[in-house]
Amino acid sequence: MSAACIHDRRRFLRTAAMTIAAAQIGMLGCAKGEPNDSLRLSVAGQMPSLEGATGWLNSQPLSTAGLRGRVVLIDFWTYTCINWRRTLPYIRAWSEKYKDHGLVVIGVHSPEFTFERNADNVRWAVKAMGIEYSVAIDSDLAIWRAFDNEYWPALYFIDARGRIRHHQFGEGEYDLSETVIQRLLAEAKLIDSDHDVVSVKAHGAEVAADWGSLRSQENYVGYERTENFASPGGAVRNKPHVYVAPAQLQRNHWALSGDWTLTKEATVLNQANGRIAYCFHARDLHLVMGPAARGTSVRFRVLINGQAPLAAHGVDINEQGKGTVIEQRLYQLIRQSEPIADQRFEIEFLDPGAEAFSFTFG
Repeated sequence: MSAACIHDRRRFLRTAAMTIAAAQIGMLGCAKGEPNDSLRLSVAGQMPSLEGATGWLNSQPLSTAGLRGRVVLIDFWTYTCINWRRTLPYIRAWSEKYKDHGLVVIGVHSPEFTFERNADNVRWAVKAMGIEYSVAIDSDLAIWRAFDNEYWPALYFIDARGRIRHHQFGEGEYDLSETVIQRLLAEAKLIDSDHDVVSVKAHGAEVAADWGSLRSQENYVGYERTENFASPGGAVRNKPHVYVAPAQLQRNHWALSGDWTLTKEATVLNQANGRIAYCFHARDLHLVMGPAARGTSVRFRVLINGQAPLAAHGVDINEQGKGTVIEQRLYQLIRQSEPIADQRFEIEFLDPGAEAFSFTFG
């Protein structure tokens, strides 16, 4: 199954079938698993300019002209997107395997949330996630627009003559993507045909989703794009308000308790001991959050059905559900074992100043 973060990311599950179809038309002439010599790749225009980048990490600025003679893989990403995060082990592996054989991987960081426009945050993410290939910081979305792109992640495969020969929107099709890389390198006489593909071992948030049990879609907690907010009286926009969470929540509904301010992009805690409750059905639960004031931290604890998560804890909390918000990023809070069922998740912030942006699942 394939999924992508799109500009309205809460629809990512509904776009899964569309993204699979998109990867199979236009530039794609074979099915996954067919040998290199039967792969037919057409041309979909020239690679757009990279001049819109507001900065570069891990390399000097790169240009389309300077990349001629090399095969280029453009990877559009934003560091809180769980769909992109699960592709990262493959991108890293391809860069390492083929960097000495003519492949240049460029991660174009095109932000969704305001805090992702901060170059220091992107620099932190690159280091924390072990990204060693070139990264173009696209904080003004100039490169995004030049490619007419709509997805995170989105891969564009560029041949040695600077032509776009293939794309992949969303997760999945990793063997096919690597086969395309091999084909373009072979066309440029940079490698001989190589039918072996990488094998990756993912950890934490990079582990592939459990699609078979996934019944919860991404949801924002800022008022502009949220769905299924269940606190009585609804959302009070841009003003402090004391909310109450109902005793029961329907699946994929959420609620607040405590003193919060709902803004367009995020929900901000004004006083300690505020909670967010969410009824979900998935193996994994993540929350994009951070301290509202840079350089501060916020302690929190997580409960599942009123109890500590124990063995169901994610990588960013302990068995008792305790953790600390330090950076503005995606936090993995729950990773359950089967059987997967509806669960009431609660996160209580023990200090004021937490800022929550969106829930994602896997």
